[in-house]
Amino acid sequence: MEAEFEACSFCGRNKSEVDVLVSGSDDVHICDSCISQAHGILLQEASFVEKANTPFEIKKPKEIKAFLDQYIIGQDKAKSVMSVAVYNHYKRINYNQSRKEGETEIDKSNLLLVGETGTGKTLIARSIARMLDVPFAIVDATVLTEAGYVGEDVESLLTKLLQAADYDVPRAERGIVFIDEIDKVARKSDNPSITRDVSGEGVQQALLKLLEGTVVNVPPQGGRKHPDQKFIEVNTQDILFVAGGAFSGIEKIIESRLNKGSLGYFKEEKKEVLDSQNVLSHVNSTDLKRFGLIPELLGRLPVVTHLDKLTKESLLAILTKPKNALIKQYELLFKLDGINLEVKEEVLEWIVEKALKTELGARGLRSIVEEIFNPLIFETDNLPSKLVINLEMIGGNHP
Repeated sequence: MEAEFEACSFCGRNKSEVDVLVSGSDDVHICDSCISQAHGILLQEASFVEKANTPFEIKKPKEIKAFLDQYIIGQDKAKSVMSVAVYNHYKRINYNQSRKEGETEIDKSNLLLVGETGTGKTLIARSIARMLDVPFAIVDATVLTEAGYVGEDVESLLTKLLQAADYDVPRAERGIVFIDEIDKVARKSDNPSITRDVSGEGVQQALLKLLEGTVVNVPPQGGRKHPDQKFIEVNTQDILFVAGGAFSGIEKIIESRLNKGSLGYFKEEKKEVLDSQNVLSHVNSTDLKRFGLIPELLGRLPVVTHLDKLTKESLLAILTKPKNALIKQYELLFKLDGINLEVKEEVLEWIVEKALKTELGARGLRSIVEEIFNPLIFETDNLPSKLVINLEMIGGNHP
C-alpha cells in the first residue's frame, strides 16, 4: 500500500502518474521526466565548458581584410590595422588557454578608431564581428556616468553584450564591444580634476579595469531599473574593446604639434604638408592626451588608427559597390515587386553632391536615397516593369 503513495521528490507527481520512479536513500525518489530534464541540464553545462575551452577559429589578417573589402570602401589603413589587431587578439586567447604556468603571457590590445562621423568606424567593427560569428554590442559613451549618478553605469555596457550572446557567458566573454563617442567623455581641461566630472574623466576612470580585464558583476536587465535582479559574473579579459570617436577639433592639435619649431623658410614647406586632405593620418597618443583622454585610458587602447575623410569618389563607390550597397538594396526591394530598377549615373552624382553638403559622411546618403525611393515604393502598383531614375524624374538639377 505504501508504494502507491510514493512520489517524485522533485516534481511531486506520484508513482501512478509517471513511467519510472527511481528510489534512493532516506525515502527520496526521482521520476523519469525529472531525470530527463537533469540530463539536459548536464549536457548544456558540458556544452558551455566545451565552448569555453575550444580553440577559436581565426582567419589570417589578409583574409579578414578581404572580407572587410566587400563591405567597406577605402579605409585600407584602418582595415589593415584592425585585421592584424583582431587576429592577434583571438590568437592570444587560443594561446593563453593552453599556456602553462611560468610561460610568457600575451596582453590584450584594445583599439581606438579616430575619424569623422559616417566614415565607417562602427561598420568595420560590426563587419568583423559578423565574420567571426562573435557577439557584438554598440555602446554610446555619452550615456555612461560614474556610479551614483543618473545615467548608465559603465558595467551596464556588458549587459548589451550578454543580450547579444543570448546570455551565453562563455560566448559573451569572447565578444566585441564598440564604445562610440569616446571623445565626448574627454577631460575638459589638461589639468586633473579635483572634483567629480560626471560625464567626462570619471567615466574614463571607470572604464579602466573593464578594458584591462576583470571579473564584473553584470546586471542582466540593465543597471538601475531592476535593483533586485541577480548579477551575472563576466570576465572581460578576452573581450575586445574598440573605441571610436570623431574628435572634432583634434586637427588643430595635430597641426600645432607638427608645426612646432618650424621657423623661417621651412614654415611654408611644413604648412603645405599639413594642408593635405587628411591631417588625422598624423594622429598619435600625445594628441589624444591633449584632447582630453587620460593617459591611463590611452594605455589600455594601445592600437590607434584613423579613418580617412570620404571623398566624392568614395561616396559614389559606397552607393553601388559593397555587397550591401544602398542602390543594390533598393534594386532588390523593387525586384521583389517585379520591377527592374535602373539608376542613371547623373542621379548618383546628384545624391553624392547633396550628401557632401550634409557633412554626415556615408550616413548622409541613406536619408537622401530614401527621399527619392520611398514615394516610388508607395506607388509600386502604378510603376512599369522597368523603372529608370534620371535627374528629370526626381527634379534634381542642383543639389
